[in-house]
Amino acid sequence: MSEKKMHLTVGDVARRTGIAVSAIHFYERKGLIVADRTGGNQRRYGRDVLRRLALIRAAQEVGLPLSDVADALAGLPQKRTPTPEDWRQIASIWAEKLDARIRILQRLRHDLDGCIGCGCLSLQRCQLVNPADRLAEEGTGAVTLAR
Repeated sequence: MSEKKMHLTVGDVARRTGIAVSAIHFYERKGLIVADRTGGNQRRYGRDVLRRLALIRAAQEVGLPLSDVADALAGLPQKRTPTPEDWRQIASIWAEKLDARIRILQRLRHDLDGCIGCGCLSLQRCQLVNPADRLAEEGTGAVTLAR
């Protein structure tokens, strides 16, 4: 393969992945992907970056935080395309997190027309469900969702 095809410009990567150039630069700053530099200080990416960006995008689509993606990618050697086995290992780790997220989303969907236990007291019903703001003692945010 020619040198040009082995090393993609940031524009090439953006076109191939559908990810904005600014996001590609952001992922590089975060250490999720790496680029080589030309003599003129232009970024050049190996083809392995395409698979890594696909993995990042998939994780974001299902709502996994970037920190989980960083942890997963940290276990992979740089400048090597993640293999199917790499993906299976990452997927097994993420499966538990996704199952927990699914449970929370199902509870939220079930309680969407009622109280989500945030302790806000902004709805009249809160006086019945959360008298004297007792949920504030359990923590901040939607504390009943975590149960």
